[in-house]
Amino acid sequence: MKTIHVRAKLAWLSLCALAGWAQASVFTAYLDGATEDPPVVTPGTGFATVTYDGTAHSLRVQITFQDLVGVTTVAHIHAPTGVPFDGTVGVAVHAGTFPGFPVGVTSGAYDDLLDLTLDATYTAAFRNNNGGTAASAEAALLAAMVGGRAYVNIHTQHRTGGEIRGFLIPEPSTYAWISGLGLCGFGIWRRLRPPV
Repeated sequence: MKTIHVRAKLAWLSLCALAGWAQASVFTAYLDGATEDPPVVTPGTGFATVTYDGTAHSLRVQITFQDLVGVTTVAHIHAPTGVPFDGTVGVAVHAGTFPGFPVGVTSGAYDDLLDLTLDATYTAAFRNNNGGTAASAEAALLAAMVGGRAYVNIHTQHRTGGEIRGFLIPEPSTYAWISGLGLCGFGIWRRLRPPV
């Protein structure tokens, strides 16, 4: 009888998780040279908004940038760093550059929707290090963004390793569903633990 009760609670937790992932989650990043590793002296700045849609399995990437010293060469998302908001790591999404990202400019804007169900959306190294499928790579990318271990990087001729970057931070609405999922798990844990 207790096994059936436990299974029902675990099914309920799974539904909570799916409901949370199905919602749109918004992450933002302020991009500058000081956030690069090592820091870069540049007047260049930028702002990125990355919206994850768990129902459509898509990632909308919107970036504006200005006043770069060098002209743009590539831009992409790197993940996951060893610790939140620090360090460098390989590219996770689009090894070359975001499709259609403006290159050869010092200021510009970008807005595109990435299909997270495609293997080609991820670098082979990121996908292979995270389960080998697009679905497992999607989960790993989302976990890195939620944990402050993913960053947007704009590379230029001035700094081929990146002139400006910024770590993605969940917006308050994203924290709400993460907190809700945590409360679901806490409720189950509390009911399953033996009485004191």
